[in-house]
Amino acid sequence: MAATTVYKYKEPAPRVDAENPLESMMSRFNVAAEILGLDEETYEVLKAADKQVIVHIPVTMDNGKVRVFEGYRVIHNTILGPSKGGIRYDKNVHLDEVKALAAWMTWKCAVVDIPYGGAKGGIICEPTKMSAGEIERLTRGYTLAMKDVFGPDRDIPAPDMGTGPREMAWLMDEFSKTVGGTSPAVVTGKPLVMGGSLGRTEATGRGVMVATMAALKTLDLDPHNVSAAVQGFGNVGSWAAKLLSEKGVKIKGLSDVSGAYWNDNGIDIDEAIAYKNAHAGRLDGFQGATMLENADDLLTTDVDVLVPAAVEDVITEHNAHNIKAKLIVEGANGPTSASADPIINEKGIMVVPDILANSGGVTVSYFEWVQNKQGFKWSEKMVTDRADRIMNDAFEKVYQTSRKYDVPMRIAAYVVAIDKVAQTYKFRGGY
Repeated sequence: MAATTVYKYKEPAPRVDAENPLESMMSRFNVAAEILGLDEETYEVLKAADKQVIVHIPVTMDNGKVRVFEGYRVIHNTILGPSKGGIRYDKNVHLDEVKALAAWMTWKCAVVDIPYGGAKGGIICEPTKMSAGEIERLTRGYTLAMKDVFGPDRDIPAPDMGTGPREMAWLMDEFSKTVGGTSPAVVTGKPLVMGGSLGRTEATGRGVMVATMAALKTLDLDPHNVSAAVQGFGNVGSWAAKLLSEKGVKIKGLSDVSGAYWNDNGIDIDEAIAYKNAHAGRLDGFQGATMLENADDLLTTDVDVLVPAAVEDVITEHNAHNIKAKLIVEGANGPTSASADPIINEKGIMVVPDILANSGGVTVSYFEWVQNKQGFKWSEKMVTDRADRIMNDAFEKVYQTSRKYDVPMRIAAYVVAIDKVAQTYKFRGGY
């Protein structure tokens, strides 16, 4: 294999020209609200978060010093049911991001028709530079600070960037202490032995695959004649790539924090996953593909399907003109900036938006919560069959709404979600 220039990739910090995620979300919300003819009162209620909680958590670090961390929990809306949303640990967490993600969760739950509202949480920290003990003390401190916010019938957290089953186990344990009994339904994404659901680990990536298959069908494209690039090779991206390849899609490109990798003949995804798992979760040094000189070039490679499954705002007005894919399926939250929408629409690229494409995760989180409430564990087949049906039904509803109003899929998804929430307010008697 020919030698290539190694591209030293760094975790993205906020750009000075980056779009505000809350403003991006609201720009789409406003278009959908106008299509629906939403009355002013309902508009004002739906655009604002119900509750924003900011806490400061003192944590004794391993060196004996006390450090104070800032944490957030935003409850956007609970008209459909208890709020649901992940908790992210990251140095770039900020309140507007959390507010945008909480609102996205409201629309995501409404699109797939599950009885949840939207929430999101976050703590400004660098988990990769903290010990397990420090992260545990931080998680337990955050849980205590939020003990009056969290609850199986109030607000149900889940993992997000920088968190996983381990942190959810600590959260459940600490919350359970505050109520004097085991409370598994307070959180989802737990370890299986603590009430986690079969099928949860791959749920978001599986939902991306199901959405992709549904979209390819509408575009009259045979998966066996389709190529794809997956940007981001964490939980969502790796599962999406694996499941898409099993459906016959040729995955030519992958990327993670170490860089972007390309093989025109197709990458062996099982081999890539095995390599990642054996090398601290990174593809750095992977020999099954050639490293691209510039990792950002993966987004504009010559493929039929592009799956951005990493972070926000990777497709912008600066690179949207160069995207060659016929279909974009958003595995990440907010990977396409609002300024890129008109460019992508003008190019005729079909986009399965984040609030639809990556909603497989919250769907199976809902199943986990139901199982915890029932005290009865479902089989993996029951979980995946029901999740696939919900994803396909949601795709069809959004697609038909897109055709009805002659709008892109993204706006159609917002129309479906906002209409459901607005109608619920009217039936419940409003405000």
